[in-house]
Amino acid sequence: MPSHDKALAAAASAAASLMLVRSVANELLPDEVRDALRSGAGYLRSRVSSRHTITVERKLDTFTHNHVYEAVRTYLAGHANIGAQQHLCVGSMDEDEKMTVALADGEEMADVYDGADFRWCHVYRSVSTTGDSGGGGGGNGKQLEAHSFEQERALQIHMNEVLDVWSPMDLHHPSTFDTLAMDLKLKQFIVDELNRFVKRKDYYKRIGKAWKRGYLLYGPPGTGKSSLIVAMANHLRFDIYDLELTTVESNSYLRRLLVGISNRSILVVEDIDCTIKLQQREGGDEDANSDSSDQEKGRDKVTLSGLLNFVDGLWSAGGKERIIVFTTNYKERLDPALLRPGRMDMHIYLGYCTPESFRILAKNYHLIDYHAMYPEIEKLIKEAMVTPAEVAEVLMRSDDVDVALHDLVDVLKSKLNDASVIKTEHSSASNQQDEDQEDGDDD
Repeated sequence: MPSHDKALAAAASAAASLMLVRSVANELLPDEVRDALRSGAGYLRSRVSSRHTITVERKLDTFTHNHVYEAVRTYLAGHANIGAQQHLCVGSMDEDEKMTVALADGEEMADVYDGADFRWCHVYRSVSTTGDSGGGGGGNGKQLEAHSFEQERALQIHMNEVLDVWSPMDLHHPSTFDTLAMDLKLKQFIVDELNRFVKRKDYYKRIGKAWKRGYLLYGPPGTGKSSLIVAMANHLRFDIYDLELTTVESNSYLRRLLVGISNRSILVVEDIDCTIKLQQREGGDEDANSDSSDQEKGRDKVTLSGLLNFVDGLWSAGGKERIIVFTTNYKERLDPALLRPGRMDMHIYLGYCTPESFRILAKNYHLIDYHAMYPEIEKLIKEAMVTPAEVAEVLMRSDDVDVALHDLVDVLKSKLNDASVIKTEHSSASNQQDEDQEDGDDD
């Protein structure tokens, strides 16, 4: 196991070095420098996978004790939760040393350090040795202890605020596929689609395509497009990059932003039809009639062609496990070039609230599976064009489930009445227009 031992020794050395650097930094460096270092560390954490496992061996080899292991044991001795139902071991190295508390074999302990969640686990394993190890010393070389922990990195959402710079912040949005108010078959289809995508690394490599997938989410406002994006991120443990095109000054800045996106991420452009008036891929009469200064300025603006080229070319070729999501309330307004397979592979319609969606919302907001008013509400929902967001807002008005559901019935009936009035007025106006047309023909 020489290569394994070397790797462990390198990891232990790196961990010890980091501890020393942290201690020196806290003592000597000004607050401004420490803040900058902390920011840089956060950036690095955002670039790595969401979960890590680090093993700290008790011995680096047959004779060499691992000082990092002893440091970990000392740390855990001071942080063990005596009140919790855990199997702890108490002991001391000699008569004069204070007693220490450690995790028993197989025990785990949750911990939070510097905002990061850890799970410590004590593992005992036997290592068989054959022949002489070259040292001739005592001991059977069969015992090896380890502490391992896993760190769950918080997801981040990145927003472009100035030129070509991403500004990250932790993403704590609780939306999941369990809480999404949408058709269950569609929901399961999306989950299966995402799971299939992340397992197809070798497949994408074999067919010579970038490991990316595009989704177009469309439908009326308030139907859950943003919540679905967050649910996708939480399910896959992917960071979100929310691209606001109105703040991007040119194709050059756009290119640098897209290249700066990490792997295992979701690029989001919301309201793609109206966030920016993208120039056409080919100049028309309007370009021909504009003066030279306007044309010079136009060359440096973000264009539809530039966006498509970067999504298909440089950006997609430089990374892997990336998802692109465009959202729109008006799919018919989009350029067909945005919609073709390879760019937007899946078109997902999110529509008005259904009885199924209502039941999920009622479960989310009032923890109920059924109520005597369900039949009436579900009948009204089938007739009224109401969004999940509107239903959720009514359900939040009261903690009393009876009051909330009665309010919802009133809102649904009001919507149906308004729709009936509008339909009547439209019909009357149409009939009047026909009559006026007939009178004109008679004259």
